[in-house]
Amino acid sequence: MATAYAKSKYVRISPRKARLVADQIRGLNVADASLQLRYSHTKAGPLLKKTLDSAVANAENNEDLNRDSLKVIEVRVDEGSRMKRSKPKNKGGSHRIIKRTSHFTIVVGE
Repeated sequence: MATAYAKSKYVRISPRKARLVADQIRGLNVADASLQLRYSHTKAGPLLKKTLDSAVANAENNEDLNRDSLKVIEVRVDEGSRMKRSKPKNKGGSHRIIKRTSHFTIVVGE
């Protein structure tokens, strides 16, 4: 079974929020997954769609696979590095804010 994959690293969205959308497209064919992501009302939808389109392009160009027969085999959202910021608070103090990033991996195949 021929497969192709695409990765997006250091995407500025929390992995927990991105996994909610990733779980919806796992196992779907590419056309249905693309529609699901396109009309998703979350920030993760367009970000995952960009990675899915890249995986489909890799399958067509590198593996000579037909777009109509492709399925989403694996969708993985891993945690990337965290950006640590601080927000000023009263009496000269500050609180730490952690901005999380994600790594997307999408594998498509027949």
